[in-house]
Amino acid sequence: MALLAFKDAFWCSDLNLNTGYEVILQRLLDGRSFCKDVEDLLKQRAIAEEKYGKELIQIAKKAAGLTEINKLRESFDTLKQQIENIGNSHIQLATTLKEEILSLEDFRQRQKALRKKYENAMEKLQKNKVTMYKKTMDSKKNYEQKCKEAEEAQQSFERIAIAGNAKQVEKTQSKVKHCKEAAQDADRLYKQNITLLEKARLEWETEHINTCEAFEQQEKDRISILRNSLWVHSNQFSMQCVKDDEMLEVVRQSLEECDVEAELNFFIQAKTTGRIPPGPVFYESYSNNGINPHTNSNKVIKRISNLLHGCGGSTKNLSDVNICQSSVTGDSEYASVSIVPREDPTELDTGSVDYTVIYDYSAQSTEELDISAGDVVRVIEEGEDGWWTVERNGHTGLVPGSYLNKL
Repeated sequence: MALLAFKDAFWCSDLNLNTGYEVILQRLLDGRSFCKDVEDLLKQRAIAEEKYGKELIQIAKKAAGLTEINKLRESFDTLKQQIENIGNSHIQLATTLKEEILSLEDFRQRQKALRKKYENAMEKLQKNKVTMYKKTMDSKKNYEQKCKEAEEAQQSFERIAIAGNAKQVEKTQSKVKHCKEAAQDADRLYKQNITLLEKARLEWETEHINTCEAFEQQEKDRISILRNSLWVHSNQFSMQCVKDDEMLEVVRQSLEECDVEAELNFFIQAKTTGRIPPGPVFYESYSNNGINPHTNSNKVIKRISNLLHGCGGSTKNLSDVNICQSSVTGDSEYASVSIVPREDPTELDTGSVDYTVIYDYSAQSTEELDISAGDVVRVIEEGEDGWWTVERNGHTGLVPGSYLNKL
C-alpha cells in the first residue's frame, strides 16, 4: 500500500476551519519534544560516562600494590593500566556523545526555523481566508434579504395596481425600483466576495500543499536522524563493552603467566636467609659440675670463661686457660670446671669444606670473626648450637652457621 502524503490526508471541508494543518503542526511539535527527550537522554549518559571514566582513572592511580613481586605484581600493574585505559575510553565516548548532542540540537533549531516560516505563511493565509469567508457569508445574507424585499415590494405594487389608486401605484412602483437596485448591488457585492474568497482559498490551498510537503519532509528527516542517531549510539555502547572486554583480556593473559609455584620459588630465591635452622638451646648448669655433654666445648668456654676469676671475656688465645685455672683458689666453686684449650688452626682437620658467605656479620666479641657476603671461608667445626668455627685469610673465629652456604 502506497504511503498517503500529508497533503492528501489532512484536508478540511469547512473553509472556516484549518483542522488538517493543525494536526500536522501538532505532530511536528510533538516530534520536536521527542527530539529534545533524546538529547536529554544522551546528555545524561554522557555525564555518567565521563564521571565513570574519571573515577576509574582515579582508582587506577590510587591503587598501590608495591609489596608484591614477580608475575603477580606485573599482572596487577597491567590491571591498573587497563582500568585507566578503560576510563579514558569512556571519557572519549562521553565526548562523542556531547558532539552528537550539539548536532541534534542544531538540527532541531533548523527545523524550528523552517517550520516557523511555513507556520507564519499559513496563519496569514488562513486568517485572510476566514475573513473573506465571513465577509462572503455576510454579503450572501444581505443579498438574500434584498431579494426578499424586492419580491415583497413587487407583490405590493401588483396589489395596489389592481385597486387603481394612481398616487399609491406611483409610490409603490418607486419602492420596487429602489429595492431591485439594492438587490442588484447586493448581488454584485456577493459575487465579488465569492471571487475574492475563491482567490484566498486557492492561495491557502497552494500554501497548504507546500506546507504539508515541507512538514512531511521535516518528519522524514527527523525520524531518519533520530533513528540513525539511536542506532549509532547503540553500536557505540556495544563497542565500548567490547573494548572493555579486550582490555581486560590483556589482564587475563597476564594472569595466565602467573604460576603459584614459580611465584613461591621466585620469592625464596630473592629473599632466602639460609637453609639450616638454628640449633636447640640446651640447659647449662651454673655449678662446676653442670656442663651439658651436648654443648659444644668451645661454646662452653665462650659462655663460662667470663665467670672465672682473673680471666677476661675473650677466649681467642686459649693457651692462657691454665693461667686462669691456676689463679683460682682451691676453695673456688669454679675450680673443677674443665676447659679444653682450642686446637691450633694448623692442626685442624684437613678434610674441612669450603663455604660462601651469603650475609654480612660483624663480630660481637674477640672470639668471633667478621665476614662479608661473597667471602669464601673454610668450615673447621660445625657447632650444634648454630655457631661454626671457620677460617678466612688465616683468621679463625665463630660465625652463625645460617649465614653460610656450601660451595
